[in-house]
Amino acid sequence: MREAIQGLSIRAVVRETRAAGDAEAMAERAVEQGYRTIVAAGGDGTVNEVVNGIAGADVTLGILPVGTMNVFALELGIPQNNLKKAWAVIEQGRCREIDLPCGNDEHFVQLAGVGLDAEVVKQTTPDFKKALGPASYVLSLLQVAARKAPKIVVRSADGKVRRGSFVLVGNGRYYGGPLVLFRNARLDDGLLDVVIFKNQSHWDVMRYLHAIVFGNHQELPDVEYFQTKSVQVSSDTDVPVELDGEMVGVLPYEFGFAKRNLHVLAPPMDRGRKSK
Repeated sequence: MREAIQGLSIRAVVRETRAAGDAEAMAERAVEQGYRTIVAAGGDGTVNEVVNGIAGADVTLGILPVGTMNVFALELGIPQNNLKKAWAVIEQGRCREIDLPCGNDEHFVQLAGVGLDAEVVKQTTPDFKKALGPASYVLSLLQVAARKAPKIVVRSADGKVRRGSFVLVGNGRYYGGPLVLFRNARLDDGLLDVVIFKNQSHWDVMRYLHAIVFGNHQELPDVEYFQTKSVQVSSDTDVPVELDGEMVGVLPYEFGFAKRNLHVLAPPMDRGRKSK
């Protein structure tokens, strides 16, 4: 893969990661060395690390979606599974300024998961994924759903308090691929999109997934969807949190936005989805 990426341009300086944290450290060094465009070639985890490495700096992010899943690239309309077309987006130089959400001191670009979603990420180890592929997530989900659901408290910026069993916080529309979870989300509207699921039995989880696939989960009586500039999430127990598919810690967490937006190279925004 490195040779294929290097072959896209003789001007590109390619660095290969070998362990977790490498991409963030490399991005930080690239900023210090004066690079103005830094490209994350990989999945959502790689993008997350690079974004945390460049956050607050006067640089532009490019994305080559070559990982297991790159939902953020899908959100931006960057071509998937085609390096040359994705690189053409970078070469065209069209820059979008979008919100950069954060959870406590960590930045993310697409999604934060609290509770069930994060437990599945935590339990689905690389070896498990290698052995079973996508089925590994289904098995992890079934195992986690069998456990007693935590009691999670969600306080939005207006002071309203809500409660549930697991929570998803988004910046874009998509979740886990082409599933539209946050119907009203825009990358540059200054608002977080929050979905609270009130229950967590096997039946409830299957019911939620079915509704998400068909796009009517917001109509379920035990699902609550709202937008807010910031949100505090807490629990009396150790509930895990993931950002862009990477485990980061346990509650409590406060989600909001960084002071400086993110500049990213992307195709022109679809006029039908233009922010207000």
